[in-house]
Amino acid sequence: MKLLIDIGNTRVKIALFQGKDLFSTANISECSLKIIQNFVAGHDVSSAIISSVKEISGETSRVADYYDAIFLAENTLVPVKNLYRNVEELGADRLAAVVGAYFLYPKKKVVVFDAGTCLTIDFLNDEGEYIGGRISPGIDMRYKALHNFTDKLPLIQKKKTVPIIGDDTDSSIISGVQQGILAEVGSIISEYRSRNPDTIAVITGGDCFFFETEIKSGIFAQPDLVMIGLSEILDFNV
Repeated sequence: MKLLIDIGNTRVKIALFQGKDLFSTANISECSLKIIQNFVAGHDVSSAIISSVKEISGETSRVADYYDAIFLAENTLVPVKNLYRNVEELGADRLAAVVGAYFLYPKKKVVVFDAGTCLTIDFLNDEGEYIGGRISPGIDMRYKALHNFTDKLPLIQKKKTVPIIGDDTDSSIISGVQQGILAEVGSIISEYRSRNPDTIAVITGGDCFFFETEIKSGIFAQPDLVMIGLSEILDFNV
């Protein structure tokens, strides 16, 4: 069994892989040794990897020591060519998602969206080269920004149904935030496919199924894309 831990800005996701296959996965409140031991209970972990977008805490270090885990960092070997100019600044989750896409769609041009706290967009060419991407606020961050940086706009929660045009303040915010981010994603897919018609678009992250449902230009939701990438990176290093 391989243990994979992905520490994001708002959640921690853990998984066990058996070879190339996802065996089990869970979202947990924190990277706690006790919680992870309970998740792993009854299985022998032969190798482990930790990806984190946060500073490494003492408890995370305890987990790493206990399972002899490697940390995904700028000097970790990966099966793609990384052309990002400042490798040390690249989020580990972004790199893992790109490697996951490379495994699922070898020798393909892929646009990788990760819809979580931020919306990250990354580009992989058909030669296995990661060429860079974009970062913008995610859905919840956009809602919070409108509320926190104004005096009167309310804090809205994301909705399943989104109006094109709002007829009051709440629905106008919903339309602006969620139709706006949909337009952003759809525009990037259309623009990239106008240059590379065979481009595959794949999305992961907590809001991935919202985009898969709403985007009409062919996008595949893969909620475990980062974990798939971490599994491949771990295999590449052990």
